[in-house]
Amino acid sequence: MTIVLFDIDGTLIRTGGAGSLAMNRAFEDVFGIAGAFDGIVMAGRTDRSILDEGALRAGVDWGTNLGHFRERYLARLSEALLRPGPRHGVLPGVRTILEAIAIRADVFPALLTGNGQEGARIKLQYFDLWGYFRCGAFGDEHLDRRDLFDVAIARALECGVPPVKPADVIVVGDTVMDVACAKAAGARSVAVATGPSDVGTLRGAGADVAVTNLSDTEAFMRLL
Repeated sequence: MTIVLFDIDGTLIRTGGAGSLAMNRAFEDVFGIAGAFDGIVMAGRTDRSILDEGALRAGVDWGTNLGHFRERYLARLSEALLRPGPRHGVLPGVRTILEAIAIRADVFPALLTGNGQEGARIKLQYFDLWGYFRCGAFGDEHLDRRDLFDVAIARALECGVPPVKPADVIVVGDTVMDVACAKAAGARSVAVATGPSDVGTLRGAGADVAVTNLSDTEAFMRLL
């Protein structure tokens, strides 16, 4: 059995910046502060760490406001996803690979993403990809992405997947943080240059495989 853990933004989809726009608008809704997340690096990070940095920089304490912010963020995210744009859609090869995995009894797809669970659901449902995943680990559960690996494997086991060795897990992502997550766990990594980093940077970070995108379905399936 092989478990494949997929990142979302920059790996499966591009949202045209819907997530960062929604965060800014939700923060302004709650605290009256505009542009709280402007300039904060988001790629590869968990929502939890991004929110903490934004609040610290803005000089506010989440206190009892975090739940309200999350409600506003989800509403703003649903709005922002409706904006058309050139960097908006399912990335090359993704749907074909997910369909190929779906018919394999020996491969289990799951999520390992910096998005919070409800944000991940909204994004993937919008692009009709949510149904390919039964479980995952999400960015509202830990500050450090590397801590999500064990959570994702535990969730897969809860779904009936038999225990696997780390070498039987493949982490698919678009940032050096995805690669670092795989390396820390002893898993394999497939890094795609559809996010902030080019192939050379991803290889230099230690990716087992680095590709321009996921359009070569046959090559990807051979890795499994």
